Amino acid sequence: MEMTRAPSSVLRSKTTPQRRGRDLAVLAALFALMMMGLAGLAAATGWAETWEQIRALSFAQLGVLLGLSLVNYFFRAVRWHLFARTLGLPTKLMQDVRHFLGGFAMTVTPARVGELVRMRWLRRETGWSFERTAPLVLVDRASDLAAMALILGAAVALSTGGIKGAIPVTFVALAAAVLVTRPRLLSALVTTFYRSTGWLPRFCVRVRRGTQSLKLFTRTGLLLCAAALGVIGWLAEGYAFHLLLVWMGADIGVWMAIAIFVFSTLAGGLTGAPGGVGGAEAAMIATLSLQGVPLETSVPATLIIRVTTLWFAITIGLLVFPVAERMSMKVNHA
Repeated sequence: MEMTRAPSSVLRSKTTPQRRGRDLAVLAALFALMMMGLAGLAAATGWAETWEQIRALSFAQLGVLLGLSLVNYFFRAVRWHLFARTLGLPTKLMQDVRHFLGGFAMTVTPARVGELVRMRWLRRETGWSFERTAPLVLVDRASDLAAMALILGAAVALSTGGIKGAIPVTFVALAAAVLVTRPRLLSALVTTFYRSTGWLPRFCVRVRRGTQSLKLFTRTGLLLCAAALGVIGWLAEGYAFHLLLVWMGADIGVWMAIAIFVFSTLAGGLTGAPGGVGGAEAAMIATLSLQGVPLETSVPATLIIRVTTLWFAITIGLLVFPVAERMSMKVNHA
C-alpha cells in the first residue's frame, strides 16, 4: 500500500512546547471542574462527613485500588500488543506497552482523538502510514466497548436490582463494537456521512482505506482472546469500586458495584465530554443514591475511584509520554 502523509493535526512530526502547555492546561481545567462539582456536593451534605470518609482510608487500601487499576492497564496493553502483531506491525511487547500507556496522556481530549498520538509514534518507528495503523485504534476501542457491555449485562443480571438505562447503554456499546469490526458496514456509513455532510473528506478517505485491514481482526479465536483480556481488565477496576464501597460502609453487593462503575464509565463516554468528565461522576452519584447510598458516602467514593482510575491513568500517560516521544524521534522513516 502506498504511504501517504497523515493529517498534520494528528500526526505532526514535532510536538511544540505551546501545544504541550495547552494540553496540560486542558487537563488541569477538567480536573478543576470535576473537583469543583464534587466539592459543591460535599459542601451541601457537610464537609465533616465527606472528609471523614476520605481520611478513614489507609495508604494500603489506596495502594490496592491503584494496583487493581494497574491490572486493567496491563491486560489492555497486552491486548494492544496482540492487535499490533495481528496487523503485522514489527513492534515488540515493551514498545507497544510504551505506546499504549503514553496515549493515556490524551485520554481527556474530545472523543479521545488525542490518543491517535500512538499512530504518530508508530509512523515514526515503523514507517506505517495512518491508513495502515487506523484499524489498530478502531479495534482497540471496539474491544473496550464490547468488554464493558458484556460486563454490564452480566452484572445487571447477577445483581439483586437493576439500573435504569443500563440495557440501552449496553446495546449502544455493543452496536458500536460490532460496527467497528464490520469493514463493509463501517465503510458504507463513512461514505454516507461524507455524502450527506461533505465534511472531513481526507479523513473519510483514510478511514475507508483503513477498513480493509479490519478483516484481519474477525477471527473467532482472536476476538475471544481480546474479549477475555478486556473483561479481566475492566472487572479489576469494577471490583476496586466494590472494595471501596465496602471500606466506606456502603456494601451494595459486588455485582451491583461493578454494574454502577461500568455503567457510569460508559454513560460518561456517551456524553461526548473529554474522558467522560462530569457525566460519569453524575451517573455514579445518581445510581449510588438509588441504591440508598447517602451523598456523604457517594461523593467521596466517586472522587476516589475517579482519581484512582481515570486520573491515575492520565498521570501514568504524562510520565510515559515524553519517553515515548523521545524514543520515537530516534527512528526516522521517510
